[in-house]
Amino acid sequence: MHDKTLTELSASLAAGEFTSRELTEHQLGRIERLDGALNSFITVTPDAAREAADHADATRARGDAGPLTGLPVAIKDLFCTDGVLTTAGSRMLANFVAPYDAGVVERLKAAGTVSLGKANLDEFAMGSSNENSAFGAVKNPWDSTAVPGGSSGGSAAAVAAGLAPAALGTDTGGSIRQPAAFCGITGLKPTYGRVSRWGIIAYASSLDQAGPMARTAEDCALLMNTIAGHDARDSTCVARGVPDYTAELTAPLAGLKIGLPKEYFGDGLDPAVEAAVREAVTVYESLGATVREVSLPHTHYAVPAYYVIAPAEASSNLSRYDGVRFGHRCENPSDLVDLYKRSRAEGFGDEVQRRILIGTHTLSEGFFDAYYKKAQQVRRLIRQDFLDAFQDVDVLMGPTSPTPAFDLGAQKDPVSMYLQDIYTIAVNLAGIPGISVPAGFVGKRPVGLQILGTHFAEQRLLNVAHRFQQATDWHLRRPELAEENA
Repeated sequence: MHDKTLTELSASLAAGEFTSRELTEHQLGRIERLDGALNSFITVTPDAAREAADHADATRARGDAGPLTGLPVAIKDLFCTDGVLTTAGSRMLANFVAPYDAGVVERLKAAGTVSLGKANLDEFAMGSSNENSAFGAVKNPWDSTAVPGGSSGGSAAAVAAGLAPAALGTDTGGSIRQPAAFCGITGLKPTYGRVSRWGIIAYASSLDQAGPMARTAEDCALLMNTIAGHDARDSTCVARGVPDYTAELTAPLAGLKIGLPKEYFGDGLDPAVEAAVREAVTVYESLGATVREVSLPHTHYAVPAYYVIAPAEASSNLSRYDGVRFGHRCENPSDLVDLYKRSRAEGFGDEVQRRILIGTHTLSEGFFDAYYKKAQQVRRLIRQDFLDAFQDVDVLMGPTSPTPAFDLGAQKDPVSMYLQDIYTIAVNLAGIPGISVPAGFVGKRPVGLQILGTHFAEQRLLNVAHRFQQATDWHLRRPELAEENA
């Protein structure tokens, strides 16, 4: 069963080939046997999953089943889930049981999905390798010596290894797309405001966006039909109609205009990654697309602008974790100040503390105008670069990451780690959608092709990605771990 895509599983359930309970037991068994080598889950919820599967089977028996009814999913442990441990990958929230569901979790439950558990992540979504989790690093299913990417590395690894057919992730600077690329799956970062952020533990509020991670663009479209849409509880969520994201998947690509940003093919790009991406572009040309070089002139400012804005917002968002209201509390504090200091020092990991300090500094008197205000001005320029480019082309294409997955422990310098997101960060600053699809390998490590569109162009991106997957088989490749039939 685990070799099927989400769409194929939906069809199999509808045809009565197996029940949701049987499918759920199969996935839970694989998690129990295989996840010890991956560490992709922080919390597995077998009892709740079986109950949800039985409810889905009863719903199907009544004739009320929808496309997602009875399908198992993994939820990144950044989404509040009622009655389930919700840690954000941090010791600070190691004992926090959420009292409500995040907006997208509500939607998935209402659609009849079965949550298998909460996937591992970089602490508070801060990282590009999933090595920053307080619950241990996640390993890449293709190569256990490599990282799976981050921060949604647990979600990506679970899907790639066949532990779950799909997962929810969040993307603040590439945290869906980069792990999707590293693990050889498909990951969509929607337009900012397209999917509710209500109930997602915040990292950087103007950048965070939830999205689907699955094997194929078709699967991501199926999930988007459920999770996209307005949520009045999220003031940043756009009140805009939701199209059927599966309706235009097979539309022809004749006449599609593709732009290749010259800034995405310069120094620092692994030649083997570039070769795979350019080969993918030739596939699009064979499907009737035309290709031209474009420029995004402010691209080289994206990383410094992001690492001013995101830490500043993190500094504000994480100030609530003080050892008083909820979360980790130090033992035997001598006074209130000691309580604050030791609770935060013990609860937060090194990378989170580093970003809090950076953010607090940039927001402080005397530095706000020089750093934060200037970064926001650069952000507007980056957004305008994309808008200008989309006047001439329909989509942009390039590598998702400058390298394939790197070795666990290889990136010792925080700045080197930050540069792993060089092709993804600008997308969040501009608020546009992006998708990463499998496009080849360097050795046995996958390569991702990133496809970008203008605001609310998810339907077009899914169409462009799906047609590529109809013409290639990279998304059908499975790591050895996923080939185990038991």
